Amino acid sequence: MFTNPEQFTAATKANFEAQIALITALTNKAFESVEKLVDLNLTAAKASLEESNSTAKQLLSAKDAQEFSSQVAAQAQPSAEKALAYGRNVASIASGFGAELTKAAEEQVAEANRKVLSLIEEASKNAPAGSEQVIAMVKQAFGTANASYEQLAKSTKQAVETLEGNLNQAVTQFSQAAGKTTAKSKK
Repeated sequence: MFTNPEQFTAATKANFEAQIALITALTNKAFESVEKLVDLNLTAAKASLEESNSTAKQLLSAKDAQEFSSQVAAQAQPSAEKALAYGRNVASIASGFGAELTKAAEEQVAEANRKVLSLIEEASKNAPAGSEQVIAMVKQAFGTANASYEQLAKSTKQAVETLEGNLNQAVTQFSQAAGKTTAKSKK
């Protein structure tokens, strides 16, 4: 379909550069997300260590078993809330990373599609007589591949939205259960 080797070389080079750009963008997004997770974990570990130290001092200062028991019960709700907040932060980071990956991939696919369509159009202008059917088949195959990709992207987005909804529902239920448990232990 290419009328000269320069067209083929240019198309191959452009495709390779697009792939490198996509890999670079995705790698940068992955590093940003890992950095956020590391920061979150370091902050959580530091806060946990400080709170454990404070809690241990409070528990050691208890005068009797009842005071000790009430101090332990008082720690349940804040601990559950902190665990929920941590889980929400992790989910937020993961969700943001997923959205960034989707966006980068969609942009790259759109650009690649534009280039391929341009190449097909250019090749069809320079194609020898009688090759119209071959060009039509290539265009149809490309259209079918694009439609399949779009359906896959739509299904993936729906799956991610469902997962996020289920995660939020689970967090809500856990929070309610933790609140009920704390309320019972205070009675």
